[in-house]
Amino acid sequence: MKAIRRFTVRTVLPESIAPLARLAKNLRWSWHQPTLELFHDLDPQNWEASGHDPIRALGAASRQTLERIAADPELVERIRTLDEGLEHYLSAPRWYQSLGEDAPRSIAYFSPEYGISAVLPQYSGGLGILAGDHLKAASDLGVPLVGVGLLYQAGYFKQSLSRDGWQQETYPVLDPNGLPLTLLREEDGTPSRINLPLPNGRHLMAQIWRADVGRVPLLLLDADVRGNDDAARGITDRLYGGGGDHRLQQELLLGMGGVKALRVFERLTGAPSPEVYHTNEGHAGFLGVERIRELMDTGMGWEEALTVTRASTVFTTHTPVPAGIDRFDQAEVRHFLSAGLAQSVPTDKVLALGAEDYEGGDSGKFNMAVMGLRLAQRANGVAKLHGEVSRQMFSGLWPGFDVSEVPITSVTNGVHVPTWVDPQLTELAKQQFGIASVHDRDWARAYEVPDQELWDLRRRLRSNLIEDVRGRVRAAWLKRGAADAQLGWTDEVLDPDILTIGFARRVPTYKRLTLMLRDPARLKALLLHPTHPVQIVVAGKSHPADEQGKRMIQDLVQFTDDPELRHRIVFLPNYDIAMARTLFPGCDVWLNNPIRPLEASGTSGMKSAINGGLNVSIMDGWWDEMYDGDNGWAIPSANPREGTHTRELYTADQRDDIEASALYDLLENTVAPLFYGQEPPGDAGAAGPSDAPADSLPREWLEMVKHTLAELGPQVSASRMLKDYVNRLYRPASDSGRTAAANQYQAAKELAAWILKVRDGWSGVSVEHVDSIGISDAPQIGDSLTIQAYVSLGSLKPSDVVVEAAYGKVSSTDKLSDHQFLDLQVAEDLGSGRYLYSGTLHIEVAGSFGYTVRVLPEHSGLASKAELGLVANA
Repeated sequence: MKAIRRFTVRTVLPESIAPLARLAKNLRWSWHQPTLELFHDLDPQNWEASGHDPIRALGAASRQTLERIAADPELVERIRTLDEGLEHYLSAPRWYQSLGEDAPRSIAYFSPEYGISAVLPQYSGGLGILAGDHLKAASDLGVPLVGVGLLYQAGYFKQSLSRDGWQQETYPVLDPNGLPLTLLREEDGTPSRINLPLPNGRHLMAQIWRADVGRVPLLLLDADVRGNDDAARGITDRLYGGGGDHRLQQELLLGMGGVKALRVFERLTGAPSPEVYHTNEGHAGFLGVERIRELMDTGMGWEEALTVTRASTVFTTHTPVPAGIDRFDQAEVRHFLSAGLAQSVPTDKVLALGAEDYEGGDSGKFNMAVMGLRLAQRANGVAKLHGEVSRQMFSGLWPGFDVSEVPITSVTNGVHVPTWVDPQLTELAKQQFGIASVHDRDWARAYEVPDQELWDLRRRLRSNLIEDVRGRVRAAWLKRGAADAQLGWTDEVLDPDILTIGFARRVPTYKRLTLMLRDPARLKALLLHPTHPVQIVVAGKSHPADEQGKRMIQDLVQFTDDPELRHRIVFLPNYDIAMARTLFPGCDVWLNNPIRPLEASGTSGMKSAINGGLNVSIMDGWWDEMYDGDNGWAIPSANPREGTHTRELYTADQRDDIEASALYDLLENTVAPLFYGQEPPGDAGAAGPSDAPADSLPREWLEMVKHTLAELGPQVSASRMLKDYVNRLYRPASDSGRTAAANQYQAAKELAAWILKVRDGWSGVSVEHVDSIGISDAPQIGDSLTIQAYVSLGSLKPSDVVVEAAYGKVSSTDKLSDHQFLDLQVAEDLGSGRYLYSGTLHIEVAGSFGYTVRVLPEHSGLASKAELGLVANA
């Protein structure tokens, strides 16, 4: 029989241990080792059975167990002390509080997924893990962030394998009452709800669950509520499930419903309204439309409301390829907007925000990333290289500007160190450095750790991984239909003394899961090498609709099934946070081989690095800027890049063959010998892993590990990332938002009117003629050059624009490089809207030299001179 309804019965805790409820409910335990150790020590067997979930562990605890805990003075004191520590953590001033009153009072962070803990499976991959780390780092730094997302009834799918290695998906339904969540309720106890009108008189209602991520509240909208029809209840069924209307409704709920949920949260808790709105990828872009709706409902016009909204919005793009962006039919979006989602907002204006009205765009599509960019005054990619790629990819929105001037900056991703660093490494640092807790700055002392101590630790971490892998391999084979009697070999999988390589991530084709299989015989030789063998642990999920990705997984799994190799290479199904926390510390090398430049950032290699792992990676994402020659190795790319364009020298197959060969060479001739402390292959007397002298250590390898911990660790920290966001994006956005809102939005109204005037008059702006005075027939460095430009401004005034000369080295195609800018000044009013502008520059470079003149709008309310996408070039 099957139950028609299920619910979770909560445990009633004795008063002396009542603080356990708060310790379990606040997700700070997911990165706070003393709290994790407490829950383990309360009942180790129950802790393992719960999957390391404090809520489940307490729920499964018997009355006798709780009474035993309550009667144990030592445990009661530990609980009290940890509860006091949590209270201090939640209330004491931290880094952000040192910034003063000018810092934003509240920041809203919208994301479609959050990877905080395996017990709250609301993530699929890097975007969600990054969002979870963003919230955790904000909590540690005291940044007043509020997260907004959706609560998916089944989260992302659970992955298993068929007998022939094909990915299989299951979607176990989650009970929110059994998760570390609290339902927001009105004063009368009824659940708080938000409501969105849908076409044909339907409604989409959602209740709001709150998760506490340390100091950061996370609001998750849940459409599985009474009052919704079956279709509406299914809107939050699965993460990235369905397509078309289903995905669009998810994104309307996340964006527009998310803002409504924030307003409910503010009303119930007295929390300040956010001064900055951070849109993490285009999925949440409709939040800007809802904010515009709020302002227009008060009588504000479209342009003013758009100006106010843009001023305080930050947009982060995570994809380096157009195919990774959500796009909907314009008619589909119009259909939903016509239901009254934002009655005061002109539908055509909203559609224009996402219109692909640029060269190469599709006029029938509504592009969520394009809308995100148009609704935000500040935007960024997630690595320096990704910033370059993003400026190129979206350059059509700013015609007439150089790609380098497209107003998309970059903040390189980071990882939350307390979550991902192994406790044994932290403990070693504490012992070696004599400190109570380890911070980013302390890792600079990694060079002080004795080689033997570090080598022994790395072996222990490898051994922990291998123990975990053996259990997972056995469980996976049982699910594939094998019998216990057939699985004795799983006890011998991997070896704690062999170089261990990790590769784990989502499995879209560009990440090239199977690049290592380009030459199976050569990979086999690496795995079984007599003197410096390697072993590889692989994990990853393919999107359920990605048949090519599933085929890649199957090809790899079938290779790992070979009885001759299965002790040296394994595939672990159902990759998640719980698996990752053992996998990253246990691998000596982290492998990453995407097609350059298609990896926006990637953070898995960062998690390896903070545990002393060395990266072997294509120069893409974060590795492109942080590889220094001593923290790992770069796999050469077959198709080198020129600027932001890839110069294709080879076909895809040729490229993969070349880069796979380079990878094999690197592992066989450099990486593996260095790990074993051996001379390169061919030298006599090379010893195998089991034959090395007992007192020998791979000193050069260990020096690279120390260098990685000391130098790379702080760079990849999410604390560094959050500080970058605060200083470079959040604070400027808050300043702009405050200025726009001051004096009943007077500045915003003036800026909106000015923008309309400039757009209307821009067709009359031109550079009619340019003269240069003072240049000789044989110019030399140090010579001066006066530039005079005759400019027509039409209906505009000189105060509306800046006229500037760009000058510098020039190529054979007349393209300027390494150029500088000189603002020209009005020298004469020629009448009828025409002006003579003039300025003097100094020639400071030898070789080919050139200049040009252009006119741009100028206003103190603009965040960049390219913001409006208007320019008149000579």
